[in-house]
Amino acid sequence: MANLIRRNEPSTQTPAGWEPFQLMREVLGWDPFAEMMPTPSARRETAFAPRFEVKETKIAYVFHADLPGIDDKDLDITMNGNRLTVSGKREAETHAEDDRFYAYERSYGSFTRAFTLPEGVDVDGADAALKNGVLTISIPKRPEHQSRKISLRGIGEKVKGVLGAKDKGEA
Repeated sequence: MANLIRRNEPSTQTPAGWEPFQLMREVLGWDPFAEMMPTPSARRETAFAPRFEVKETKIAYVFHADLPGIDDKDLDITMNGNRLTVSGKREAETHAEDDRFYAYERSYGSFTRAFTLPEGVDVDGADAALKNGVLTISIPKRPEHQSRKISLRGIGEKVKGVLGAKDKGEA
């Protein structure tokens, strides 16, 4: 059997999606004695903290979160005014006493994330779906808060109309 080697060292090259605070999270969450624990159940489990992607489109705010291993029944999504709260839990799997682990890196537990949205969201039109472990939440903007395209008119037409009105004393 080939040796399994766990690598915790950060890469010497900066990856394209590198986060400035990722190293700080890794350092603060590191337990120097975790590797010496006899069984995975005796180790401190890292909290499950899914990452979110939030974007604004012309008509809505869209949230994506990777939630592998979470069932619909273990997920709670609420809107209170303009505050979106997503909470849930991922249960740890049961292990037999004689199981032997070469790596134990998956995290379990409860999580809660809250986002404050700007004024003008249509709470009644909010929609959420969990498909293939990816949560998608779409919260539309009210029509008066959606961006609108302003068409350009010929500059000469507008200026003539305004100047003509001034000459006649109408402006």
